Amino acid sequence: MRKFALLAAAIPLLLGLAACGADTAPPNLDRFYDQQLTFGPCAGYATTAADEQAFTGDPALQCARLEVPLDHTDPDGRTLSIAVLKAPARGERLGSLLLNPGGPGGPGMSMAAVGAQTLAQSPVTERFDLIGFDPRGVGASTPAVDCFTDAEIDAGQAITSVLIGPKTLTADDTRRVVERCAAGSGGEDVLAHLGTRDAVRDMDILRAALGDEKLNFLGQSYGTRLGAVYAETFPERVRALVLDSAIDPLKGTDERRLTQYAGFQRSFDVMAAACAATPDCPLGPDPAQATAAFQALTRPLIERPIILADGRPMEYDGAVGSVIAGLYDARAWPVIWKGLTELRAGEGTTLAALGDAFGGRGADGRYGNFTEALFAINCLDEERHTPEQEVELKGRIQQVAPFLDTGLGPEGARDPCESWPAEPTLGYPYATGIENLPPTLTISITGDPTTPYEGGVSLADTLGGALLSVEAEQHTVALGGASPCVNDAVARYLIDLRTPEPGARCVLSG
Repeated sequence: MRKFALLAAAIPLLLGLAACGADTAPPNLDRFYDQQLTFGPCAGYATTAADEQAFTGDPALQCARLEVPLDHTDPDGRTLSIAVLKAPARGERLGSLLLNPGGPGGPGMSMAAVGAQTLAQSPVTERFDLIGFDPRGVGASTPAVDCFTDAEIDAGQAITSVLIGPKTLTADDTRRVVERCAAGSGGEDVLAHLGTRDAVRDMDILRAALGDEKLNFLGQSYGTRLGAVYAETFPERVRALVLDSAIDPLKGTDERRLTQYAGFQRSFDVMAAACAATPDCPLGPDPAQATAAFQALTRPLIERPIILADGRPMEYDGAVGSVIAGLYDARAWPVIWKGLTELRAGEGTTLAALGDAFGGRGADGRYGNFTEALFAINCLDEERHTPEQEVELKGRIQQVAPFLDTGLGPEGARDPCESWPAEPTLGYPYATGIENLPPTLTISITGDPTTPYEGGVSLADTLGGALLSVEAEQHTVALGGASPCVNDAVARYLIDLRTPEPGARCVLSG
């Protein structure tokens, strides 16, 4: 693994930006930092039917656009438009709270719209404007990443990774996907500037445009990387960071993905044990045989996909992806069981609905660009692999997560980013050795399937901040309103800057 090699390329720019004081714009970026946002109705900002309903259903919501440079080292060059949604504070305003739901590729505008409802009675929405922004390349920001048509996604032709599943990639495939993404997303120069280090500089411009001297931020999953890299780049501009379900900043791409897939296997095993205690479990009554039972149900889809009522194929990748989506929250486990029971009978309706909900497919057949943006951002954040390295990684994933083993071996795996028009810019490890950073709050869940608990412990330790442990089987917990214990801890921290005591723990019942 090339853990440290890529960091060197970013050092000169990072040093230049980090040297700026909390009240001083980086050189030549004054016109961006000094801009005034003009908020108005959110009509026209939605990119999906769900967003249309969320953005227009609450008349208090306001939207605006922020101008940022495509390349922060070239402020006189091309610019991008970042879409922003504000849910105004309900009482005496303390400041803005920027939000990111993860991904990468998750749209923050809809997170703020939903958060305004789920936390309608919270002290957080009393004191803070909730600010949801779609990061560069995402959602309503322009240009947005667009590599595939909705029909291609429905047909299973939108391939951006083959680390799991039976599909393979060639060098020509990787070149073609770059061509498609460049054509739909504004050109190769846009594809070269979609990484986390670009996005955190946009966040700092947004902070200034909102009139906040320092940043308040709540990031979930990948959003914890945004928060950590912001802290690394602008430590003296941080007021409060809530980092929920954290990515470990010390692990490189290979190590983290292996940890992630081992976490999925653990969650699959716990889900299967719960299933075995119910009548007619589709994985059988013996949890030790659940992986084999799952393989027997899903592997036939490789050669014989199920055709859904709307004509879409339910392939292996779609069925397995839906199950993985259901593993994110124990409340969805009964839906997995129902879907697998249908699968045994040659039906795919429930698994398709689960996958559609996770992938952002609306009833009208339209998708958001979550998956495409995730792919593009990861091409600039993750370590680049040779074909041999990608085959080795896929083989190791099949070992740590055998429920995802197709039985076909790892051959044919290839890094889909190998033809990307720019080298990765994040570097590993990141966010280490930060000085002058105020106390932060990291939340880590004991049964998190995709960002395992230990990653949150590592991030809290790396930042020198507080850790709140949550006993639950799910991914992310802040802002959802389900845990009064978590809600109170987050509110105390954001409003009064009081962090939980060492060893603090919440238990999420149900």
